[in-house]
Amino acid sequence: MMLRLRNSRWTAVLGLALTFLLLPSRADAHLPSIGLGPVYDGIFHLLLSPEDVIPVIAIALLAGQKGAAFGRRVLWTVPLSWFVGGFIGMYSAHPRSSALTCISFLVLGVWLASNLKISLPVLTGMSALLGLFHGYLNGTGVSRFDDGTYFLVGLALTVFVIVAVFSSLVIPLQQQWTRIVVRVAGSWIAATGLLMLGWAFRRSP
Repeated sequence: MMLRLRNSRWTAVLGLALTFLLLPSRADAHLPSIGLGPVYDGIFHLLLSPEDVIPVIAIALLAGQKGAAFGRRVLWTVPLSWFVGGFIGMYSAHPRSSALTCISFLVLGVWLASNLKISLPVLTGMSALLGLFHGYLNGTGVSRFDDGTYFLVGLALTVFVIVAVFSSLVIPLQQQWTRIVVRVAGSWIAATGLLMLGWAFRRSP
């Protein structure tokens, strides 16, 4: 009897908690703030946005796969172009999102998985396009009247750190199995892109 009573109490508490969790909360027109300042808002926004952070990791792994010179080029190209794209997006008319982010997953994932030979200028151009595109999408949700530039600085700094960390992990790898692990990661990124593409087509009218 006592056991049934305890179970019913836990069921009631759990149901009440789920009810409160499902209640609608206030919606913001702009990107949320964590209260630590706009730079930290930019940092946490990127870290909590897999549609942005995974392509950054992918291009960092791709650069590390090709060597130190590629890693150094991507290290500066992606954050700078991300900031420029964000600045352009910040001054655009309306916030927007794009299903085309799946293209970043697909292209970078396939290149990484297949270990294609890529020249330094090609990877530089790809890095610039990636940064401009994703930075622009981030910038459209930022208010230029509310310390938006500092928000973009936080984004760019986070991109810099992610590229530095992941490319530096791959560059020194020599054993065959470690290189295969990197390529497997690329295949998973490409597969995620395919799933995103299918979901985008499913949602389109």
